[in-house]
Order: sequence, then C-alpha cells, then structure tokens
Amino acid sequence: MTKSGDAQIGRRQLIGAAGAVIAGVSVMESISNAANPVSQTADVERPGATKNTQFAVNVEMWFGNKTFLEKIEEAAKFGFPAIEFWPYENKPIAEAAKLLKDRKVAVSQFTAWPFGTILNNPKSDHADFEKKIEESCDIADQLDCSLFTVVIGNDIEGVSKADMHAAAIRGLKRVAPICEKRKKTIIIEPMNPRNHPAHSLYGSIDAINICKAVGSSAVKINWDLYHMQIVEGDLCMRMREGIDYIGYLQLADNPGRHEPGTGEVNYTRVFQEIRDIRYQGYVGLECTPREDAWTAAQRIYRADLW
Repeated sequence: MTKSGDAQIGRRQLIGAAGAVIAGVSVMESISNAANPVSQTADVERPGATKNTQFAVNVEMWFGNKTFLEKIEEAAKFGFPAIEFWPYENKPIAEAAKLLKDRKVAVSQFTAWPFGTILNNPKSDHADFEKKIEESCDIADQLDCSLFTVVIGNDIEGVSKADMHAAAIRGLKRVAPICEKRKKTIIIEPMNPRNHPAHSLYGSIDAINICKAVGSSAVKINWDLYHMQIVEGDLCMRMREGIDYIGYLQLADNPGRHEPGTGEVNYTRVFQEIRDIRYQGYVGLECTPREDAWTAAQRIYRADLW
C-alpha cells in the first residue's frame, strides 16, 4: 500500500514537474519571440512601409550597382517613405527632385561636408566651408530637404583634440546664421574608431559639447546608433539624455554593419525608445544588407513590430 501510494505521488510530482518545464519553455519562447520579432511574420509586399518608425533607406549602401535614379525607383517600390545619400556632387539632382516628387519619396538628409582636415584645422579661415554650406542649402532647397551632414574631420598631426574641436566650433559658428536664415540644420556626425581610425570626433559627449559651444538650433547631431554602440553602448539612455541635440538618427546592427536582426542590438526595444523620446524625424538605414535588399527590408519591417 505504501509503495503504491509512493508511486502515485511520484507520478503526480513527475507530471507537475513536466508541466512546469513545458510552461517554462512556453514563457521562454514568448520572451524570445518578443525580443526577436524577425521570426514572427511572413514577408510583406512593401516592407519599407513600416508600422511604427519612418525609415530613410541609404541608397549608397542599398540596391547594388543601380544608378542613383534607379535606386530611387527601388526605394519607392519597397515602400520606403524617404532616402538618404552621401555627396551630392555628380548626381542628377534636378532629375532626382522630379522623380522623388512623382514617387512621393522624401530626402531625409545628405552629406554636405565630407572627411578631411579643413573644418577642424586651427589654421583654416573656413571660407571654403562657408561656400560649401551655401551650396548645400541650394541643393537642399531643390530636394525639399532641411538636413545635411557635416563631418568634423580626421586627426591632424601635432594638433590636440581640444584644438581641433575649437576650430570646428569656430567654423560652425560662422555658418550657423546662414542655416538659420535658410531654415536648414547641420548635423555633425560622431564616428567610431573601428571603421574610422584617427578621427577627431567619437561619441555623444564630445558631440553634444560642440553643439553647446556653437549655441545654435541649426547645429545638431547625426546620431548614428551603429557608431554609438561601438563607442559607448547604453543606446536608449544616451538617446534620452541627448534628445535636445539629436537632429537625425541613423542605424546599423553590430557587428557587421548590417540591418537590424543580424547582430547584438535589440532594435525593437530601441525603436520603442525612439517613439518614447518623441523623436519625430526619419531614421536612416545606413547599413549594408547582409544577403539582399529584400531580405534586409523584411527584417527591418519585423523589428519595427511590437
């Protein structure tokens, strides 16, 4: 009698334990699915038309070897509401402006001032920089765009970071009134030392300090989450702390600089934070599709579901 009762208790305990394991697995699956929505949804017809976050696809890094105009067509077919690109020189801007209007695709931002050692050089009078900013305002007017990126500059031998930043601040102060008058915003971009060694600006703290020193609403930050993840991490809290200086957001997953869902960053949580801090602009997809553009766009669409 005792042995039979022990057997019944053992069976009950075993069944209860099995149920707990199953429940635990179910909970873990739910957590996993919440953290990785990439696995939850079938392909959609227009993955660029995301549910929560408005993305601008970087046409320099997407759509292979197609021409600039062909890439605009691809972005429209995918459903992306906007594009971004790098230098405007040697691009058919007038034709692009017409095509973008016809396809109802916006330009979120482009590169006005690239890598170099002029803006951050204490010996510079910044005349060339001013000329380029005036020209960039003209290009932005054609594209109905209000933002353009300025790269602070690479390291200069024998010049301290403080002196390079002071020179850049002086140049930015010179052109800020131009941008204010023309309703344009410069977005300075902190880089990371892995992709851009020997650069003079890394991380949000120095970038914010530069913006504070310039003291103009026309100078903010191109807050690239890929660079920030490598340099400082703590993505959501840093965005909260820096929201007043964020002029634009860009992203890529890390490692690899591919689309969300391919690396270590929980971009679903980051997208929720972007909503919570009330950022209203586009988020630039400055990332290289890991396999192909279609697969990358589907991953981004799913990462934006919650």
